[in-house]
Amino acid sequence: MEERYYATGRRKTAVARVWVTQGTGQIKINNREVVEYFGEAVRQQALMPLTRLGVEGEFDIWCTVKGGGITGQAGALRHGLARALVVANEENRKALRKHGFLTRDSRMVERKKYGQPGARKRFQFSKR
Repeated sequence: MEERYYATGRRKTAVARVWVTQGTGQIKINNREVVEYFGEAVRQQALMPLTRLGVEGEFDIWCTVKGGGITGQAGALRHGLARALVVANEENRKALRKHGFLTRDSRMVERKKYGQPGARKRFQFSKR
């Protein structure tokens, strides 16, 4: 039985559950190929931990992503992937930490306030 490494990643309201195994570089997201799930720019962002470590093609990645939009899901996948690579090999921690992949991005959408059309925007002021 081959080793499977699991980790969870989060970004905005998206949550990614990531499993990493030694393999040939096959990447599945919600049972779809990564190429059909993400666009080119977002895909590069999501798979950045692999590129920075120089291990593209060495691991098979299987993940489920829920919530949020495309950007949030890509960020969650990146966070989960980095954590899973640390579980796979503790020596990866220093390099991934240096590039900020292990830090959970805490920025969330600010809530809408009552009496306003949005979080910060105000209705137009009229003197008369």
